[in-house]
Amino acid sequence: MGILYSEPICQAAYQNDLGQVWRWVREDNCNINIQDGFNGDTPLICACRRGHVKIVSFLLKRNANVNLKNQKERTCLHYAVKKRFTFFDYLLIVLLMPVLLIGYFLMVSKTKQNEALVRMLLNAGVQVDAKDCYGCTALHYACKMKNQTLIPLLLEAGANPMIKDKNGESSLDIAQRLKFSQIEFMLRKAL
Repeated sequence: MGILYSEPICQAAYQNDLGQVWRWVREDNCNINIQDGFNGDTPLICACRRGHVKIVSFLLKRNANVNLKNQKERTCLHYAVKKRFTFFDYLLIVLLMPVLLIGYFLMVSKTKQNEALVRMLLNAGVQVDAKDCYGCTALHYACKMKNQTLIPLLLEAGANPMIKDKNGESSLDIAQRLKFSQIEFMLRKAL
């Protein structure tokens, strides 16, 4: 089912309804950065939660503020990095894997889509080292998820692997603790 939003444009962005998002923006351009009454999500954050690249692109072209934070103090980048495959994605991948590697190509396609989403946000000027309510940056989450495709993008954009979260742990500490040697190497190289 997902999340329910009090703001119709936020609900439309979350549900990937570009027509409705366009309608709400056309009606009042202030809707672009409106924050939902429940959790403070903006339409951009809603679209990033689900990885809706077309809606993110549409909102960015209309100057949506990439640095607005919700009640958990997260920006759209936090959600873009935290985006995981859905249960349905995994099911399709597993079912289609034996069929001419379609499952593999679906997985690669979803990964590339997420990478494109993060690139769009970085190009739009999102603060790469913004901390959430736990003191975590997008790089913290990318390390926790062992996301070897997003970590180089974040580092290239100037992410600092030494920023500590509220538990006193840096992205580098996470990579060491979880024994992700390739990621640890990438982070050390960026210092």
